[in-house]
Amino acid sequence: MGLHLSPIEVIEDISKEDFREKYLLPRKPVILRNMAKNWPAYQKWTMDYMKEVVGDVEVPLYDSSKADPSAPINSSAAKMKFSDYIDLIKSTPTDLRIFLFDPIKSAPKLLEDYISPKELMGGFLDKYPAMFFGGKGSQTFIHFDIDMPHIFHTHFSGHKHVLLFDYKWKERLYKLPFATYALEDYDISNPDFEKFPALDGVEGIECILEHGDTLFMPTGWWHYMRYLDGSFSISQRAWDESLAVKAHSLWNLVVQRNFDNFMKGKFKSKYMDWKERKAVERANYALKKGLPK
Repeated sequence: MGLHLSPIEVIEDISKEDFREKYLLPRKPVILRNMAKNWPAYQKWTMDYMKEVVGDVEVPLYDSSKADPSAPINSSAAKMKFSDYIDLIKSTPTDLRIFLFDPIKSAPKLLEDYISPKELMGGFLDKYPAMFFGGKGSQTFIHFDIDMPHIFHTHFSGHKHVLLFDYKWKERLYKLPFATYALEDYDISNPDFEKFPALDGVEGIECILEHGDTLFMPTGWWHYMRYLDGSFSISQRAWDESLAVKAHSLWNLVVQRNFDNFMKGKFKSKYMDWKERKAVERANYALKKGLPK
């Protein structure tokens, strides 16, 4: 009984041709150990450095509480000055984290400290990549990214535990209808298989990110992350070549998200209760049928 977790492949360096053949086209996660070692950020980006260059910008903070059905998606739990938050996560375990914050807009000189991995692939989307900060013990619930990009996720100043699951396992992970996240009533890092039997036998990949590691997460991969230390990461996103993936992204962003927000606003907990029931029904059906095959 349990999740079937395999260790992730770790490579030092790779050519564009080998990366495309072994990881990009088959959509297989991998850790690139040396990619960020060529960045100025590898030496410069510490907690104190980020605090110094970003300063007292007020930032939204998120916790591990279950989503409020009446609130818009990604509603913050609190706000704090960035410098105070860095002091907090340096010294104290906390479930507060910064989600999709862009300190580079406040400190443009950070743009000089990293390099997009264009030697491996093209199609990068963001002039200002998102950054993520978390205190020891904080976690990101299992989800996939709504715009379906490939992600190069580089970690700094600590360790982070990551679980990854191919998109094909979405029903068995209790995916909520019209959402990019799963039922929040279980802990994927320590699941209760009696209450959530569809998780039993789900196959995934596990890794611990260290300072300077870059995790390549292909389009559609579900991910769960727990900060083992107060630390932070930067995500660089790139389009998949597939028109089908781009169409899926557009559907998620334009149709699905707007419909979901409308229904939550109009029906609130009644709608969320329906979504949770449907997630359980679909998970049990997939388990009964032995899906995915």
